[in-house]
Amino acid sequence: MSDPDSEDYKHDLARLQLALVDTQMAMAKSGKRAVVLFEGRDGAGKDGSIKRITEHLSTRATRTVALPKPSDRDRTSWYFQRYAAYLPAAGEFVIFNRSWYNRAGVERVMGFSTPAEQEEFLRDAPDFERMLVESGITLVKLWLDISKKEQKVRLDARRTDPLKALKVSDLDAVAQKKWDAYSDARDEMLMRTNSPLAPWTCVRANHKKPARIALIRHILHRIAPEAIAADVPAPDAERLFAFEPDALTDGRLYR
Repeated sequence: MSDPDSEDYKHDLARLQLALVDTQMAMAKSGKRAVVLFEGRDGAGKDGSIKRITEHLSTRATRTVALPKPSDRDRTSWYFQRYAAYLPAAGEFVIFNRSWYNRAGVERVMGFSTPAEQEEFLRDAPDFERMLVESGITLVKLWLDISKKEQKVRLDARRTDPLKALKVSDLDAVAQKKWDAYSDARDEMLMRTNSPLAPWTCVRANHKKPARIALIRHILHRIAPEAIAADVPAPDAERLFAFEPDALTDGRLYR
């Protein structure tokens, strides 16, 4: 007997993917530009969510950007410069699988940048994003959050599943040890870079499939024309919510 929850998920996902295709066709006509940032804990489900979003979209008008560690040249240039090179032109949809927020997360926790560089980033990021939005780009910022227990399960699975070998990184080994440091970095990042023009949206991602459905619905409500978005249900409020300071202490974000 098939799992009814799985069948519901497949049905919902198919409808949302069709809406994404329709949205991209509309973007090609209107010239709209969109950027979605995927940030979150290691193992939070960023790769799987992005795969479902892009599965049926045009490869010419869709880019997924996952940059490697900066080169020597990158380290001597303006911090945002390497990311700005991937911003969309008319009709394009760009997804950053981790983004300029590396500086507020892994670089801070692992000491890959100086405290002065991190402070400069937190000061400048809202201005950089304001310029993007004012230039006509629709910017969607997603933070995928999971519990420490769930992260351990997922990272352990990576190490034991040969098909997930390419997902394993050196940083996985310290994700659990530095859990509290990552929590502190997340909290400051969300507090200081949440703005009316470029707000953060948080996704409770312990359960992958409902989280994917919620975040795709949210993306469509942000980037789709009204005629398409009107047929997309609102995201589940238990899975996805607009960041606000109370979320740091009321249990909505995992600690």
